[in-house]
Amino acid sequence: MWNTRFLRMGSKSLAAFAIFVVHCLMSAVMAQEFEPLFNGKDLTGWVLVNTPPDTWKVEDGMLICSGRPIGEMRTEKMYQNFELELEWRHMVPRGNAGIFVWADDITARGVPFHRGVEVQVLENSYGNTQSHTTHGDIFPIHGAKMTPINGRGGDRAFPTEERSKPSPEWNHYRIVCQAGSIALSVNGKEVTRGTKATPSKGYICIESEGGVVHYRNVKIKVLPDTPIDDSQVAIAYRGYRSIYSGLDLRDWKPSQEGVWKVNDWVLDHAPDTKSNSNSLTYENANSIEGFVIDFRLPEEKSSLSLQLPGIQEPLVLSADTASIAKSLVQRGSWNRIEGSITREGSQAKLTFVLNGDSHTIQGQPAEQSLRIDATHKVSLANIYIR
Repeated sequence: MWNTRFLRMGSKSLAAFAIFVVHCLMSAVMAQEFEPLFNGKDLTGWVLVNTPPDTWKVEDGMLICSGRPIGEMRTEKMYQNFELELEWRHMVPRGNAGIFVWADDITARGVPFHRGVEVQVLENSYGNTQSHTTHGDIFPIHGAKMTPINGRGGDRAFPTEERSKPSPEWNHYRIVCQAGSIALSVNGKEVTRGTKATPSKGYICIESEGGVVHYRNVKIKVLPDTPIDDSQVAIAYRGYRSIYSGLDLRDWKPSQEGVWKVNDWVLDHAPDTKSNSNSLTYENANSIEGFVIDFRLPEEKSSLSLQLPGIQEPLVLSADTASIAKSLVQRGSWNRIEGSITREGSQAKLTFVLNGDSHTIQGQPAEQSLRIDATHKVSLANIYIR
């Protein structure tokens, strides 16, 4: 009986039925191509870059970001071409957060964020201005580059429509990254685009920036790679891990209480007039092979000294040290030092790059903890070891 009715269907009905079947099959295949980027249970597949475990928790299938400290976590894998879908909601008005794509392994100098392209996640009460909106801006940050579509004279791409919903409603983002181009759909419609991004392969990051944010249904479809130069690839994992939580002095021992001030992503040495020099010791540093530290010397007499494991003599970073002074940036700006420690028999060698300038120090090896000594006002950030 069913076969007879089926054979009596007209050609138009058969065509419509065939299209329906093909559509269902294609939808099933496409759905299978997406895979979870967040499994709804734990942080498997993610790396805490400069935020501690306290910043993130998983509850009821959601990834919950406390917003403190300001910083990021990233994927374990690098991605070039992909489609990323996720849902997010801010739980407080004026909340700030973001999704980064094509990012480096660690944060950029003097900031708690990566070099990469940011897809803005702002709560509506933050307000729209000539310089930003709360509806899905896209922009390169901290050394990355991108040509915006629908820009306003800078490098930020602005959405063509205002489609995001206020707290505590859920919003849906679809981010498509392909051959250096990026497009964002907000709640089902594409509104923001940029092209010619550099880098165009790197890590995906989720940003913590002061507001409580919930994420769910985070999934990715990896697309075929396209040929790119090495210069288009972000800096890959170098083995660094953060040793400053941004919340407290866990694992650090100060020589005097109250002098080292935890100021979110910045750690300040703020002595009183009676005590201008103090130390801070990291107690789990015997196996350090390399490090990154950002520092700022705001006063003429400000100086920083690093006693590194395996190196007998301290490294003094000060305008009074002739070999160092020429490599320092303008007073009050952020410096970055990245170094490695090697041993060869009875000799130890410290090789480091300070703001792009290379230095080498030879010396006698020594077994010591990592100790930081500061004189007068000094600020530290992005403290990593490997």
